[in-house]
Amino acid sequence: MENPEKNIGNFISEKAKTDFYQAYNEAISQLPKPNKINNIKTQYGIVSVYSFYKKENEHKEPLLLLPGRSASTPMWKPNLEGLMKERPVYTIDALGEPGMSEQTRRIENRFDQAKWLHEVLVHLKLEKVHLMGVSFGGWNAMNLALLHPQQIASISLLDPVFVFEPISFKMIAASIPASIPFVPKFIREKMLSYISGGAEVNDSDPIAKLIESGMSNYKVKLPIPAPFKDSELEDLDVPILAIMAGKSTMHNSEKAVKRGKKLVRNIQIEVWPDASHAINGEFPDEVNEKIISFIQNAA
Repeated sequence: MENPEKNIGNFISEKAKTDFYQAYNEAISQLPKPNKINNIKTQYGIVSVYSFYKKENEHKEPLLLLPGRSASTPMWKPNLEGLMKERPVYTIDALGEPGMSEQTRRIENRFDQAKWLHEVLVHLKLEKVHLMGVSFGGWNAMNLALLHPQQIASISLLDPVFVFEPISFKMIAASIPASIPFVPKFIREKMLSYISGGAEVNDSDPIAKLIESGMSNYKVKLPIPAPFKDSELEDLDVPILAIMAGKSTMHNSEKAVKRGKKLVRNIQIEVWPDASHAINGEFPDEVNEKIISFIQNAA
């Protein structure tokens, strides 16, 4: 399928798009029914935003969940019900990633990444929002807070990449072949298993199936995130919770904790020794409890 503009994320064919949507619909059917679905027009494309809330807490400052690379709203299945009992929750399918959002303009740098996300917050008329990001979603949360901090009440990070530590060379080398759509499926599944601490990955799990489908059917054309400078982290004045995975294959979590404590003035950062990079699915109740408690104290 030809894309009208170069360097825009796109499905590799109409069949690929159909196959992905089938996997997406199967995975999202496992989630609670959203109260509302918004398709928000930004300068860089249409962003799909889902809102979930209970009537008794819809007045509270909401959470906005930012997914990892090649992931989308269904990845939050382990956490969603627990979080929405306490707060309104918004989830997004990020532009330039496989999902229901549609990129229409090239995203060239971190300023573009923050701009479209800020436009979403403005459209939703959120005066204050608590960000929660996993992996690359953690980088997106921090990048937004650095460039458009006005609406950010707090940030919760789950094993974020490129925030406190660079990605390991071994992970970079492993991710290159797995990110090419035409690479055999077993190679992508092997990488997903590696990221998840050795857990078996197969089509019986709708979320794993969806992520694998996104990797095989969609070409991501996004700039590689740049690690944040010491001076940027020192300037942050937003309450931050960071949970680093002790078994993460992405980076050295112990070094990340040391740098976070040294540079960020308002941070709770710790290592969970038994967690892998797939921390939100491995310890959903513990993650939810920690984040809700943190938000209540930050609000």
